[in-house]
Amino acid sequence: MKKTGTLLLITLATVPVVQAHHAPAVFDQTRTIVVEGVVTEFVWANPHSWIRMDVVADDGTVTNWSMEMNPPTYLVRGGWRSTTLQPGDKVSVVANPLRTDEPGGKYVAITLPDGRVLGEQEAVLGED
Repeated sequence: MKKTGTLLLITLATVPVVQAHHAPAVFDQTRTIVVEGVVTEFVWANPHSWIRMDVVADDGTVTNWSMEMNPPTYLVRGGWRSTTLQPGDKVSVVANPLRTDEPGGKYVAITLPDGRVLGEQEAVLGED
């Protein structure tokens, strides 16, 4: 009985984590977009890092975009550091857009304020 209770507790504890993690199917990986804007927040975290940025449309309206990224472990391999982006930085992001056409996407590459270009490093199981 004790083993069953422990197994049930472990199972219930992991359900919210599994439900909260979505598949890459929310992104249209057959398309890329280029979004230019000003960084409002750079989140360096697991399971995903994020770039949040204000983008000004032709009519002057400002929309905050969210770009999902891989976790820091993979970003470091591509030259990223937790200090790579700061609020106020002007950047150009290449991304796979959300299928819903909401303002967001999956980061593919970025042009930093100093002109450097960083690209996505794929997560490959079994690599160090």
